[in-house]
Amino acid sequence: MRMDKTVICMKWGDLYDAAYVNVLYHAVRANLAEPFTFVCLTDDPTGLSSGISSHPIPDIGLTPRQWRGGGWPKLSVFGDTLYGLSGRALFIDLDMMIVGDLQPFFDHGSGLVAIDEGAWKGGPPSTMSSIFAFDIGAQTYLVDRIRQDPDGMEDRYGYEQTFLHGEAGSISYWPDEWLASFKRHLRRPLLLDRILPPRLPASGVKVVVFHGLPRPRDLVRPGPGNRDRFPHYIAGPVDWVAAYWTRYLVD
Repeated sequence: MRMDKTVICMKWGDLYDAAYVNVLYHAVRANLAEPFTFVCLTDDPTGLSSGISSHPIPDIGLTPRQWRGGGWPKLSVFGDTLYGLSGRALFIDLDMMIVGDLQPFFDHGSGLVAIDEGAWKGGPPSTMSSIFAFDIGAQTYLVDRIRQDPDGMEDRYGYEQTFLHGEAGSISYWPDEWLASFKRHLRRPLLLDRILPPRLPASGVKVVVFHGLPRPRDLVRPGPGNRDRFPHYIAGPVDWVAAYWTRYLVD
């Protein structure tokens, strides 16, 4: 078992509030044996639960448009220093749901390990950065390339996960059965989604991956109306998502 386990998330702007960080933190605590360090890199630590270490997002020379589009700030975790942290780290987006043991994500493979979205589409490997593991300080060349030409990297790749796929070199991927995409695996097909609620994740799933819309809080809010983006339709709260949110939204 590796030591020096660190779980990292990131919050900037106003798309996600402190509640998302707190829910993630308490879900991690329930699904990962201690000791570990939970770090939120953020421009606003207001409202974060005790037990969360917060630090400013490292400056890696991103342009204003890189802050506005995609997840380019996430690449700052690959800098040569990260607030004295060391060892193996697991980065998790704020809109993930942790529904199983996270220890295997620290024990699986080496180097950079991420999601293969290509497998979900039935195509060639395609890196997704919603949850990835890395050794702190081992991929500093990624930050160097951003610093040298931030506009060029964005023009070439568009999104940070495409940049990772093209520039990181060797990447390995999580076992498919550990992850479920809400949109691809749990949401019902068109028309059927107007009759049946989203599926529960299978028993072997450890993380439910939300990417784009809907987001977990969309599925929690009370009252009538569509929770998804038309033409998809989710009527009313999703019980198992609401139960998760209620369980982990604690002080």
